[in-house]
Amino acid sequence: MPHTARGWKGDVTMDCPSVTAWRVARHRARHQVLEKGAVFADPLAIAMVGGDEAALAAPDGTPAERHFRLFLAIRSRIVQDMLARAVQRGMRQAVVLGAGLDTLGLRNPHAACGVRVFEVDRPAMQDWKRGHIARAGLAVPDSLAFVPVDFERDSLLACLAHAGFDVGMPAFFSWLGVVPYLTRVGIENTLRFVARVPQAEIVFDYGEPVENYTGAHALRMAERARFVALAGEPWLSRFNPTDLHAMLRDTGFATFTDYDRAGIAAYFGWPVPAATGAGPHVVVAHARQGCAVAGPER
Repeated sequence: MPHTARGWKGDVTMDCPSVTAWRVARHRARHQVLEKGAVFADPLAIAMVGGDEAALAAPDGTPAERHFRLFLAIRSRIVQDMLARAVQRGMRQAVVLGAGLDTLGLRNPHAACGVRVFEVDRPAMQDWKRGHIARAGLAVPDSLAFVPVDFERDSLLACLAHAGFDVGMPAFFSWLGVVPYLTRVGIENTLRFVARVPQAEIVFDYGEPVENYTGAHALRMAERARFVALAGEPWLSRFNPTDLHAMLRDTGFATFTDYDRAGIAAYFGWPVPAATGAGPHVVVAHARQGCAVAGPER
């Protein structure tokens, strides 16, 4: 059955199994149209949501919509930068956990270097996406493997190994937009698995508890929480930074960088906001010492 949920700009109806995945994909496509992909260029983003550039060019309803869209571009850009550096170090396996409508596996910028991409998601979402890719006329490269997994119940190791992933070789993991929708146990189990992979690196994002926000920002966060709950995808896990950092250490990560709003601005060389407050975070974590994290790829 199609999902119907009340979003920030009215009702959303579609046959995609994940309302949030579809909305993220539309935001990614709108970034290509409205900001010309200035933060994160994705040549397949528009095609992934139907290719209607006129509809994608509609003005934002509120400034908050643009802020959210830019954060989605920011986190994808950080993945792109860190993946490029990992490939330079010799990494040849990339895993996209909870891929949704992410296009990394389809456009694989490092295929010529022999990089394989393993796209992990829930079976229903992945089946729908594969059909959607075919309907959009997009090609699936030989370097992409689809790996259906239930994050809360299945063995991620077994599912990846069955798809050809070599757990004895280094790997890069992208885990965007997933942590809030998992239980703490599911998050810890995933991190422990990643930390077991040699020279593993993971990039993921997380949000602070809604009560950490103040003023109009708190109202927007409460509205987003209601939206995802109505869509059948409620937030289950949000973290204070100190608690998330403790979890990383406990699950086997030796070094990590947590980019908050000020850290993101510094990463891109933008002016650091005078008052940052609570906000979304992007984490780059390594299961070994010695991997430098700097600014964006130019």
